[in-house]
Amino acid sequence: MNIILWGLIGFTLLYEPIIGYWLYQRFKIRVMTNPASRIHYYKIVMLGLWLPTLIILIVVANSELTLEELRVIMPSINTKALGPIVTYIFIGVALLYSILLLYYAIGYFISDNVKNKMIVMKQKQMKQIAFIELLPVTKKDKVIWNQVAWTAGVTEEIIYRGFLIFAFNTLFPEWSIWFVLLCTSIIFGLAHTYQCLSGVIRTTIFGFVFGMLAVALNSIIPLILLHVLIDYVGKLGNENEKD
Repeated sequence: MNIILWGLIGFTLLYEPIIGYWLYQRFKIRVMTNPASRIHYYKIVMLGLWLPTLIILIVVANSELTLEELRVIMPSINTKALGPIVTYIFIGVALLYSILLLYYAIGYFISDNVKNKMIVMKQKQMKQIAFIELLPVTKKDKVIWNQVAWTAGVTEEIIYRGFLIFAFNTLFPEWSIWFVLLCTSIIFGLAHTYQCLSGVIRTTIFGFVFGMLAVALNSIIPLILLHVLIDYVGKLGNENEKD
């Protein structure tokens, strides 16, 4: 089992941070002359996420590793690992943040005020994004881009919160949960090297917070839902897609 754990950890350190970065740089050049390559790249991204996820699920099906150990179970509050104060604070903040996201997700379609506000926010955001060429341009792009978002919401939680936390806890039982979360969040951040240094730092922090929630809730299911919701709301406000 340890060989499998190390192999999958090695994959997460090699594929996205290095190979994924190289693929993105190649895509940036190609998309300048061939916009259709955007869809092809989206499919490569999904393949890179689903492949390790399927390997993990195959390992679960053919070994003593269980979905429960990967926290693919219904949530139950666990105050032992992080302490009751930290646990309840982060759960409370996550709930408030989820409510805020739902407000924007619903308000976008029923309130012109909310919609216009989000369109303005999106326009400002577009000027600051370092990976602007990655974003969808046509309606066909948007369809596949939505699939990428759903894929990331499911697979990244299984890989980086479910599997990696289990793997480091198993391989290094003497490590504190805080150091385990730090290591897994750094690997998650490195998976976003295409977003430049600021993006790596931002996603590392994101990964650490989500790792804490995974431990506090003893489940990645709420994180999958929250991850998908964040990606969904993040796409709202883009009214400039071409046919």
